[in-house]
Amino acid sequence: MNGHRIQPLRGIAPDHLPRTLRIMLENALRHGTASDVLRDWMPGAAGELEVHPSRVFLHDTNGVPVLVDLAAMREAMVAQGKNPALVDPVIPAELVVDHSVIADVFGRPDAMQVNVALEYERNAERFRFLRWGQQTFRQLKVVPPGAGIMHQINLEHLARVVEERDGWLFPDLCLGTDSHTTMVNGLGVLGWGIGGIEAEAAMLGQSVSMVLPKVVGVRLSGSLPVGTTATDLVLTITETLRAHGVVGKLVEFGGPALAELPVPDRATIANMSPEFGSTAAYFPIDQRTLDYLLFTGRTAEKVGLVEEYAREQGLWHEPSAELLYDEYVDVDLSRVVPSIAGPRRPQQRTSLAEAKRSVEEELPPGPRTPSAPAAAGGWAVGHGAVVVAAITSCTNTSNPAVMVAAGLLARNAVERGLTSKPWVKTTLSPGSRVVMDYLGDAGLTPHLEKLGFHLAGFGCMTCIGASGALIDEVGQAVREQDLTVAAVLSGNRNFEGRIQPDVRLNYLASPPLVIAYALAGRMDIDLLTEPLGVDDRGQPIYLADLWPSPADIDEVIGQTLKPELFNTVYDDLFAGDERWRRLAAPAGETFAWGDSTYLQRPPYFDQPPAPGPLTGARALVRLGDSVTTDHISPAGAIPPDSVAGRYLQGLGVTQLNTYASRRGNHLVMMRGAFGNVRLRNQLAQGAEGPVTPGPDGVLTSIFAAAEAYRAAGVPIVVVAGKEYGTGSSRDWAAKGPALLGVRAVLAQSFERIHRSNLVGLGILPLEFLPGEGDDLTGAEPIDISLGAEGFATATSAGKSYRLKIRLDTPREADYYRHGGVLPYVLQRLTVAGSGK
Repeated sequence: MNGHRIQPLRGIAPDHLPRTLRIMLENALRHGTASDVLRDWMPGAAGELEVHPSRVFLHDTNGVPVLVDLAAMREAMVAQGKNPALVDPVIPAELVVDHSVIADVFGRPDAMQVNVALEYERNAERFRFLRWGQQTFRQLKVVPPGAGIMHQINLEHLARVVEERDGWLFPDLCLGTDSHTTMVNGLGVLGWGIGGIEAEAAMLGQSVSMVLPKVVGVRLSGSLPVGTTATDLVLTITETLRAHGVVGKLVEFGGPALAELPVPDRATIANMSPEFGSTAAYFPIDQRTLDYLLFTGRTAEKVGLVEEYAREQGLWHEPSAELLYDEYVDVDLSRVVPSIAGPRRPQQRTSLAEAKRSVEEELPPGPRTPSAPAAAGGWAVGHGAVVVAAITSCTNTSNPAVMVAAGLLARNAVERGLTSKPWVKTTLSPGSRVVMDYLGDAGLTPHLEKLGFHLAGFGCMTCIGASGALIDEVGQAVREQDLTVAAVLSGNRNFEGRIQPDVRLNYLASPPLVIAYALAGRMDIDLLTEPLGVDDRGQPIYLADLWPSPADIDEVIGQTLKPELFNTVYDDLFAGDERWRRLAAPAGETFAWGDSTYLQRPPYFDQPPAPGPLTGARALVRLGDSVTTDHISPAGAIPPDSVAGRYLQGLGVTQLNTYASRRGNHLVMMRGAFGNVRLRNQLAQGAEGPVTPGPDGVLTSIFAAAEAYRAAGVPIVVVAGKEYGTGSSRDWAAKGPALLGVRAVLAQSFERIHRSNLVGLGILPLEFLPGEGDDLTGAEPIDISLGAEGFATATSAGKSYRLKIRLDTPREADYYRHGGVLPYVLQRLTVAGSGK
């Protein structure tokens, strides 16, 4: 290995093995776990795997509760007379603070400064706790606020691709508490999202147990037509793979178009893996990978090592290699057209040519926002108005081509005298500081700012629902007139109630299209045939007049995007600014819990409920298909009139902040379970939001109903349709129901991460047999018995249903018997601490 003392495992994989499974085979052999299922793999193979990540990746809103749980585990060790230091990560863990900043202020030069100041004001307790964790846990590193979004930082700086550790070379296998950890797949790193509970266990040395996934080979061919973007491509792939069905599967990309697809485009696609449902969306290592690593500041020695290792281990992309897959999908890039996706799911792609018709189908009768020319200078907001336009999220801000396109379109619009409509809240929140550097060097920042797209912060912001309030007059009009209005964002998620509580329609679009819709001020416009406005001579201006050419985009990128930008931005990444360094971190091996409304000792180590049959259980909620983790556990602003809001106000809290920021306090979060204002519970007698009948049949809050059932000693369950738990890898979508007392979820199918999270919290996932379950209303008591051969029987209203017990591996069965992952891990640490 060119003089390296470190050696890889060589010659371990059959030639036909998919690259993702080669990485897992190496992982199994190196850790001494079962590998025959991988060595002998052929399409259709079945089995179980234990995966040991090389590192765990967290963000603050999942990372804080992870550290809260670890702190509680240390306290539990002390209570048993054991050394609390036994609770300490045994693999590297990196946490990026990127989910706390809110777009309160926008459209002005000091927007970022004010938003960051408010972020520190609201979150000082949480940030001090993170500093305690950083100094207490030896292998934990924290990236302070303001550095960017975790996945973009991972792509541009943290990802190793090949690890060097303890005398070994091995693949960088990164598991993260955010479902979009898959973004790093674009760089040839295998990684995916897991729940925070699983992450805690992995940090403490437990493997992640999983069923051998099927592998889908996606063959990319053709070239993107002029006028289309990587965003259009990823929305097309999302639609295609959702329709094919890749939930819980590994996706590997290849084909003749791969060589021409740069890493930022690959990362944009890989980022959206959760949206099409796959576990990972892997791109192999090739020359494009090496070029990107060098360009973003990795050393020539490191890049050479990556190439040599990849070639040795069969991870290098050889176009002539004939790898086998369980399933195959073809995607022709030449058939991609300009697109948006919405209004409620990322896979709801529609071409720009059909977008107006699609939007109009969502609008009720009533006043419409006038066309752009007629509305110039006015505030005539009606149904279909665009009230939020956000260039946001790591998905697209990691891609210089679409960001430069947005800047050039803004320049062209300003030069023609166009402005964003005054009712549109316009924000720019990139995932990397490098973005603002190259936009500034290109002279494009002033044009973006003239359209209201001032820098609002370096963080997830609008994409995770931290979009802040609408413009006052707009929000008031929307609520008083019950208007159906829209948000347009360059992100990856557009679930109901996620982006902004007053906004019913949410659309994903490329950054330049976000600007176009801000100029139009309405969604019910055909951007291909209707003008965006008029110039000072009264001449109509169309999108085609403003759209930059590929040559213009390439010229700007070539002149401004330089390797030194990355070296400058990522120098001393973990130091933070003066505000961060001034935060006083608590001392001690255990954390001193106080009366904080952000941090409370969790009850997960109290006596868990005994697993077993349920008699006379009642459905807390009866939900339909594609219920997301945003429905189950919202992340956005805590409404003052919500159960959680009233609880906090009763404690004298005036700054409610977001649910995401309160995830270290179970007393708040359990009151926010099923708290989405757009929740549609079939037991709620036609009402929308977090309400359900209590034991007396009277409609009340879901929290109050759960407490009443608890007091009456009645077990509760959730009944749902297909794809239960779609969306973010949100622990609180399992923790909240568990704390309410939910013992089981009966669903027609589960999204991968959420099912795992349910098991991790001691909630039994039960899956109806195909074609069954629609007629289980949840209005009558349910008896559940657990039978042999992995099946259960549910009986309600005189009818019985056979359900599959979704404890997919022996490890998961152990977790369930112990009441969840944390009690299981604590017991093992306790035994280790006793020397047994």
